[in-house]
Amino acid sequence: MKAIVVEDSRLAREGLVRMLGAFPEIDVVGQADHPTSALALIAATRPDVIFLDIHMPGDTGFDLLAALDYLPRIVFTTAYSEYAIRSFDYNTVDYLLKPVSAERLAMAIAKLGVPEPDAPQLPPLDIGSKIFVKDGERCHLVSLASIRYIESCKNYVRIYFGNENAYVKKPLSTVAERLPAKYFFKASRQCIINLQEIRGIAESISLGYDVTMNDGKTIEISRRNAAEFKELLSL
Repeated sequence: MKAIVVEDSRLAREGLVRMLGAFPEIDVVGQADHPTSALALIAATRPDVIFLDIHMPGDTGFDLLAALDYLPRIVFTTAYSEYAIRSFDYNTVDYLLKPVSAERLAMAIAKLGVPEPDAPQLPPLDIGSKIFVKDGERCHLVSLASIRYIESCKNYVRIYFGNENAYVKKPLSTVAERLPAKYFFKASRQCIINLQEIRGIAESISLGYDVTMNDGKTIEISRRNAAEFKELLSL
């Protein structure tokens, strides 16, 4: 099971890495001292689990999780108990208070268990497809062409279609893999848009683009994705 450790204190970080060395099922593939460097590390290694501090200079561990495009499992390691309830808004396995003991770490590792086998790869949908969406007690049969945009909401995505919206418990990255790239574009880590639902485009102050959708909502194309977006819609 691939793991990374994100902790701003060098001593605490290296100490936890040494402790994790006692567990052969955990393969520590990297460590980071700040959410910014952690993002690059996560993109490069795609870990199964992150051992994550909450309080770090600048951004917090929660800020890091909000920026991810998939849901690794999380073991929080922090000196603060007051964030325990909020932590379980994420794919949280355990919440360890510092200093972390070997016994308590072993309990967290046991909760990780054996990783489940990868789910079979489903074929991409086409624009004429319909998808079944169950949101609580409500069921929808949604035409793919009617979806305006899809937003990431922690452990869920929120799909906007027609005059309605619905939540689906899947990461945005998994949803993106099934959408036809000819029609759907990943505007940012947090949002996918239907290109056929764009009403207008303007340059943004962040050097990306602001697109106005047919329902009037403005969505930013991140600077990182702006070149790809421009090329996709150009002659």
